[in-house]
Parts: sequence; structure tokens; C-alpha cells
Amino acid sequence: MKPLPVIQNPASATPGPATSSQTAGMTPDPARTADLKPRILEALSTVFDPEIPVNIYELGLIYDVIINTSSAVGIRMTLTAPACPAAQFLPAEVKNKVAQIAGVTDVKVDIVWDPPWDRDRMSDAAKLQLGLF
Repeated sequence: MKPLPVIQNPASATPGPATSSQTAGMTPDPARTADLKPRILEALSTVFDPEIPVNIYELGLIYDVIINTSSAVGIRMTLTAPACPAAQFLPAEVKNKVAQIAGVTDVKVDIVWDPPWDRDRMSDAAKLQLGLF
């Protein structure tokens, strides 16, 4: 099966190569991660998919958060479907929310399709909220 493309520029939803382009090569820094990641996850928990009343973190749309030595943040995320209408604005909202956190110097967001999102990625709290238990 051919992998689905990655969106290099999420704001324009233009397909790009099949690898994470903006976050590729970012090396996590354990000290910066310990300091910033809890605040980043808190910020991500305030971003909602407009069609589902659950935040994107609980939905399992956030695949990876990388924080390097310069406090630049890389986020690898997905959407519930490749044709998701939120692709036009959700990555930009993620970038803006994380960029507002004190100490964050830059934010790079990659939309990835591998592995594909499914309901098993949702937290138990999200499943309970949506009546999926």
C-alpha cells in the first residue's frame, strides 16, 4: 500500500513528500522537554476538532512533540481523515497556541498520515465522552 503524503505547509493543505519535513532532524533535549512539554500538552488540550467535541490531544491526533536545545518545538500530528475540512486551520491553531507559551522559540507542525488515525488512538476519557464504551 502506498503511503499517503505529508502536508508540508498545513495552512495551504498542499501535499508534500511522504516524510515529516519540518520536524525531521529535530533532536529532543530532555531538560527542555521536561520543562516545556507539560505546558505544551496543556495548550494542545485547548484545541478542538470542530466536528468532534473533544480536544485534539485526547482524540489522539498528536503523535509526537519534540523540543530541542533552543526550545524550538516540533509537533507531528494527524487529522481524523485526509479530506478533513479542519486541515485548512487546525495546524495553524496548534502552532499559534504553542507559540504563545513562554520559553518556546519556534514551532514547526507536520501533518502525517502514517500511521493512520483510528478510534483506538483516543484516550479512554475521549471515548467515554463520545459514548464509545
